Amino acid sequence: MTSIITNGAALAALQTLRGINSNMEQVQNRVSSGYRVETAADNAAYWSIATTMRSDNTALSTVQDALGLGAAKVDTSYSALSTVIDIMSTIKSKLLAAHGLASDKDKINKEVTELKKQIESAAQSASFSGENWLYNNTAGAIGTKSIVGSFTRSSSGSVSVTTLNFDTSNSVLIDTASASRGLLTKAYAVDQTSSDGSGTPNATYYLIQPAGGTVPTGANAISLTATTSDTDLDGMMRAVEQMIGTLTNSASTLGAITKRIDLQESFVANLRSVIDKGVGRLVDADMNEESTRLKALQTQQQLGIQALSIANTNSENILKLFQS
Repeated sequence: MTSIITNGAALAALQTLRGINSNMEQVQNRVSSGYRVETAADNAAYWSIATTMRSDNTALSTVQDALGLGAAKVDTSYSALSTVIDIMSTIKSKLLAAHGLASDKDKINKEVTELKKQIESAAQSASFSGENWLYNNTAGAIGTKSIVGSFTRSSSGSVSVTTLNFDTSNSVLIDTASASRGLLTKAYAVDQTSSDGSGTPNATYYLIQPAGGTVPTGANAISLTATTSDTDLDGMMRAVEQMIGTLTNSASTLGAITKRIDLQESFVANLRSVIDKGVGRLVDADMNEESTRLKALQTQQQLGIQALSIANTNSENILKLFQS
């Protein structure tokens, strides 16, 4: 039946054209934004997963920054500690050279005094971002320092932060409030009478007394005078050797932390890349596919417009029946 009220062919062509236009709008949005799933309306599940993972990736970016800051603090402490170990080795050689040189011991002591001042300067300078793990001038101990290591999300959705911890009691060289808390201000007991120093300790020595600081009770300073005996020099050397061993252990711990931070930084960087890739697989548009679809839809649109034009022409043909 042909009707001038309802043009079924035109309505069908119009409906088809509307569908084509809707699909074109969707494809054009994908091409312009680069996303297959841009909003929750596109795919609620994928959008939710992607949004959560993007949030976690931002947190991991902060972890990277924290690891960089922590690495700088550790490197600063390690660099200063390495310098102090070298200076301590020089002090040991000065004490060795003082054996049998009664007339030059005062001169050697001046060198040792200057080396002590250099150690203090190095310890005070080992500060980064307001933190110094080698020099403490506060009433309390510095304590354990934490470096943000990672951000994790469990299968239940709860999040947590793990840290790398370092006990600064193993690195503080000078403590102005309590001599016993500083590796170079506390006393070291040695045997200075036996030939190999393996006997019962019979003397105690400390290296540095900071300005305004206290000294260990009953301990002797590592300091030379013209009357300093070779026996006392042996005791001082053995105390310095103990100090060097303690500082070496501390530097080894800092070095291990530095290596762990480097590994963690590499892991976090790789993890962020993997997360980005995973999110992309969920929500990114395949531009090759979308461009092909867009070309096909443009062709369909042109055909739809032509079909609608033909359908509308059919109504005009009815007028010819009434023309004389």
